[in-house]
Amino acid sequence: MTDPNPQTPFDTALIRQRRNRAAADYGAFDFLKTLVATQIAERLLDSNRSFETGVDIGSHHGQVRAPLIASGRLDRLIHTDSAPDMLRHAQGPRLVMDDERLAFANGSVDFITSALVLHRLNDLPGALIQIRRSLRPDGLFIGAMFGGETLMELRTAFSEAEAEIEGGISPRVAPFADVRDMGGLMQRAGFALPVVDADRHTVTYESPFALLRDLRGMGETNALNARRRQPLRRATLMRMAEIYTQRYATPEGRVSATFQIVYLAGWAPDDSQQKPLRPGSARQRLADALNTEEISTGEKPSQ
Repeated sequence: MTDPNPQTPFDTALIRQRRNRAAADYGAFDFLKTLVATQIAERLLDSNRSFETGVDIGSHHGQVRAPLIASGRLDRLIHTDSAPDMLRHAQGPRLVMDDERLAFANGSVDFITSALVLHRLNDLPGALIQIRRSLRPDGLFIGAMFGGETLMELRTAFSEAEAEIEGGISPRVAPFADVRDMGGLMQRAGFALPVVDADRHTVTYESPFALLRDLRGMGETNALNARRRQPLRRATLMRMAEIYTQRYATPEGRVSATFQIVYLAGWAPDDSQQKPLRPGSARQRLADALNTEEISTGEKPSQ
């Protein structure tokens, strides 16, 4: 039975089923996962730290392993995934695990990563809290997830087609997190020194149908609990493709699709970490440090 609770927007059983179904051929559709794995490894290098044991949450085929180990900053990586058929293709230690219920004791892991999984969790704040608690003091988390601009073209085309053909719209593309909200979520989860940034990638396809084929191959088709349960009408599908092609065609006759990747990084708090100064505790004026003249803002000093 599907959970209609708005606090659980995703049908987790359906997500697992579709990811298991996509597992055998996922390697033909993993270009975004591979790209993100390289970026995560580069961010690990930027940390100037080395770690003994790491955990990869939502591993798919384990694409992050090669670049992370090659970085020389991580000795051992444990792969986890809620879809056992996906995990079967990963190399090294593996653990079938619910992505939202981590099976690690508090303070037991040096490094945690997650690539293109967090966007489909029902409780993202809770998952971030669990990740932070699983880290040892001064442990590092680096994650990547789809951001709010992802598939904006498909969302627009489907909405307009459904409104025109069926007289109303239903959710067909997941509401991805806004990059502006993620810094606050990282702080609320208790991470120290959080950093959030985003990359925007435009991928071109022969047609909207080729995009839909890629999404199926990634295991990323609609799994919202609020989705319409009737089969998609052919007329609606064809009208969506017409709108998509009219609006988002490239000069070469292809169509474009946006994928926004949001990168998250944060540390488990530790006394050794740099602390921000208290307001008013500076011992030198900024103007003196810059060897320039201080210009008043017009505010009067308090009496």
